[in-house]
Formats: sequence, structure tokens, C-alpha cells
Amino acid sequence: MKKLLALAVIAGGVLFVIKRNKAAKAEADLWREATAPTERPLGTASTNGSAPAKAADASRNN
Repeated sequence: MKKLLALAVIAGGVLFVIKRNKAAKAEADLWREATAPTERPLGTASTNGSAPAKAADASRNN
């Protein structure tokens, strides 16, 4: 009985490590995809997600 329990604990540990490694790889792939440079220009969109600043009219600055 102790041998079966020990075998179950070892198998559970191995499965836990495999699951953790797969999750880490998936997260690394997602991060790599999210931070990869784009192939086309973004136009007026900003790379940080904010809207680009418009040029202020000089007559409205006073």
C-alpha cells in the first residue's frame, strides 16, 4: 500500500511539472508574439495604445 501511495505521489509530481512547463511555454510564446515588431506601419495609431497628440494651434495657446 505504501508503494502505491509513493508511486501516486511521484506520478502527481511529474504531471505537475509537465503542466507547469507547458504553461510557461505558452506564456513565453504569447509574450513573444505580443512584443514582436509589426510588419506594416501603424499609421496614426500609437505603439503604446494611446492616441497620438494633435499639433496645437499657435493662436489658441494664449
